[in-house]
Amino acid sequence: MSDSHSPEAKAYWKENIRLVLSLLAVWFVVSFGMAILLVDVLDNIRFFGFKFGFWMAQQGSIFCFVILIFIYVYKMNKLDHKYGVDEDRDDFARDDTYYHDEEPEK
Repeated sequence: MSDSHSPEAKAYWKENIRLVLSLLAVWFVVSFGMAILLVDVLDNIRFFGFKFGFWMAQQGSIFCFVILIFIYVYKMNKLDHKYGVDEDRDDFARDDTYYHDEEPEK
């Protein structure tokens, strides 16, 4: 995507932003919703011997954030591959273009 104003580039960024916003929504629900707003309701449930609201605020949210990172990496790699901008398609010059194994003549 050499032209950032092409329809393909706009579609790529639209999907990219949609993915980021959806993962941020999940992050918000887990961190703010479950750990702050719904903590009293969730405390009625026991999880590994702890109140679930407390566990989500202390441990569960961290697990969710790490899972969100892996989901983001996986989805972005698929999106990059779909639009042909993944790292596997980088066209680098071969090493012998710049470096020669030959000794310079004197």
